Amino acid sequence: MSAEPVAVVMTTDLTVGGMTCAACVNRVEKKLAKLVGVTATVNLATGRARVSHPAHVPPEELVATVEKAGYTATLPAPPEQPEGGDEPESVDTRRERERLTVTALLAVPVLVLSMVPAWQFRNWQWLCFVLAAPVAVWSSWPFHVRALRGLRHSTATMDTLVSLGVVASFSWSAYALFLGGAGEPGMRMPFSLLPSASEGAAHIYLEAAVGVPLFVLAGRFLEARARHGTGAALRSLAQLAAKDVSVREGGSERLLPVEQLRTGHVFVVRPGERVATDGEVTEGSSAVDLSLVTGESEPVEVGPGSAVVGGAVNAGGLLLVRATAVGADTQLARITKLVTDAQAGKARAQRLADAVAGVFVPVVLALAVTVLGFWLGAGADPQAAVTACVAVLVVACPCALGLATPTALMAATGRGAQLGVLVGGPQALESLQHIDTVVLDKTGTLTSGHMSVARVTAVPGGLGRETVLRLAGAVEQGSEHPLGRAIVAYAQRTLPERPLPDVGEFSAEAGRGVRGRVEGRLVEVLAPDEELPPALANALPVAEAAAYTPVVVLVDGVAEALIEVGDVVRPGSYRAVDRLRRLGVRPVLATGDREAPARAVASALGIEEVHARCTPDQKAALVRELREDGHRVAVVGDGVNDAAALAGADLGIAMGGGTDAAIGAADVTLVRGDIEALGDAVRLARRTLGTIRVNLLWAFGYNAVTVPLAMVGLLNPMVAAAAMSVSSLLVVGNSLRLRAWQPTRPRSRTR
Repeated sequence: MSAEPVAVVMTTDLTVGGMTCAACVNRVEKKLAKLVGVTATVNLATGRARVSHPAHVPPEELVATVEKAGYTATLPAPPEQPEGGDEPESVDTRRERERLTVTALLAVPVLVLSMVPAWQFRNWQWLCFVLAAPVAVWSSWPFHVRALRGLRHSTATMDTLVSLGVVASFSWSAYALFLGGAGEPGMRMPFSLLPSASEGAAHIYLEAAVGVPLFVLAGRFLEARARHGTGAALRSLAQLAAKDVSVREGGSERLLPVEQLRTGHVFVVRPGERVATDGEVTEGSSAVDLSLVTGESEPVEVGPGSAVVGGAVNAGGLLLVRATAVGADTQLARITKLVTDAQAGKARAQRLADAVAGVFVPVVLALAVTVLGFWLGAGADPQAAVTACVAVLVVACPCALGLATPTALMAATGRGAQLGVLVGGPQALESLQHIDTVVLDKTGTLTSGHMSVARVTAVPGGLGRETVLRLAGAVEQGSEHPLGRAIVAYAQRTLPERPLPDVGEFSAEAGRGVRGRVEGRLVEVLAPDEELPPALANALPVAEAAAYTPVVVLVDGVAEALIEVGDVVRPGSYRAVDRLRRLGVRPVLATGDREAPARAVASALGIEEVHARCTPDQKAALVRELREDGHRVAVVGDGVNDAAALAGADLGIAMGGGTDAAIGAADVTLVRGDIEALGDAVRLARRTLGTIRVNLLWAFGYNAVTVPLAMVGLLNPMVAAAAMSVSSLLVVGNSLRLRAWQPTRPRSRTR
């Protein structure tokens, strides 16, 4: 029997235009979901739709489906072409500003004359009518067009409510002026924030006819400016990419567009320039500033053989770099994609809000008609009934519901990227907020991941620490053993002004050590096979003996020093574990290393639960056991052996310097490779989810309070329009506070 072909699922991003509220989002998602095998997530704040669809459904069909729903849709520009997103956006912004300016110039005199009876001169109402007509038609034209488009597709949105409110207010005012006696010369109209019955001539509501579009246009303009600010971090990442690069070939340089740079090309990075792409330094030494890429504030010294990241700034000398990754394979491109993907998702609370918004506008329309009928049926004044109906239409606001989550998520993910924390989406944020146990790998996570000298102890009265270290470094230059390389690197770093001398008569004994003659002296660096001299033994605590490998340095047969070599604990690990405990998260150490070094590291960091010699399967089993016991488990790792545990946890967290397998299986990536950033990630997640809850509480609470007030006639339509606009601005403004969030550094012990 032949196996059935596996359906290929593709992901396409669309830019959707014409959406103004959560009801629009709900409609676009439902229309796309009617296609077989298609699911979509639409983001109101970014105006983008992420669509998963079978290969047999072409992107053009997705675009057509969105357009049939009454909106515009475009496919993203090809990678090799600039998207050109800034220019259309600036044109739209300029048009909105012009429309708002003209509307304000026409509407303000109408508002002033309507609200200040003392300024109402003879035939003032006709001047107001002339000024209000362009506002009700031209200024409100976008609302009318989108409302009619929705009507053709049997749907209603926020624009439907605004359009009906303007039409009803202006139509009633026209009736009152021409047929209701309000056009008589010398007519005066008192202003009240509450609707009132007429005394003789019918009232006009031109202030509502101009106030509604004025406040809504102003609110949306400010809201768009604020939403643009939530994506500032993502745009700053895109701006880090270099435009041109100087490639060196055959001793000459030529300037190329960065798109033409290929792996293996050697390019020049001068002081002050950005590194064009990920690569390896071949010549030169300098300090590079990674703060905008990884959030690491301290410049990093690089030299031949050092890896550099595209987007980093060369703060020192001239560098020649061989490109190791280009285009979408670079770390900067992966960071940008992760942030973009995160902003495309939705939290569980937002899905509830979108579901409510899907029926919100039809319910409001039904309520408005019911209010009109009830007031007229109860014998109320017709204009009071119309006023209450218009107020219900105008005050209802599903915009805040649609903006509650995406604006907060955009601000938080952008801020996280600036701090070196990449969050995979709202689900990862929700998981981060609730974790109570974190399983930590040792090597490369809590420790540096490579052998280095932890301590040098010289015999009192001997040659001295610096002399012994210089001799030991010299003899180890002939060794390829990791211990020897660690000693050489440490000696060169500690004594930069004193070059290591040459070694002669070098020999190495497997499992024992090395010896050679340096400056006429016989120098031996050996693993101790017998009792150490008391001066050295007393200087080697039990914990250190377990964590590190000791070697003895003998000069002319006399023990002069003890060098302890091993995988040292990162300085930030002490603060990180302490902060996790402060946040109520229990640390668990799980490593494939031996029991002794694992216990030593755990003891130094204050971790009580230790699992040593864990295979990848055992790590994954440990995670399952913890979850079965009711714990919310996060796993932090950096190697291939951590991938299974990362994937099986409630939340997988990868170190930025780890393997692609670990990063691919993780939900959160700590770009700067610092475990201390984990505490920042947890606190940012808690702050973000708190912000989203406040936003949704305000959005629901606002409608729960204002709609009933409008129904009973306690809201003037103009006041209702202002309140509706302010509600969206408050939600966006609350989200923008996340852009300034700073991780606090609690006092804790450090090493």
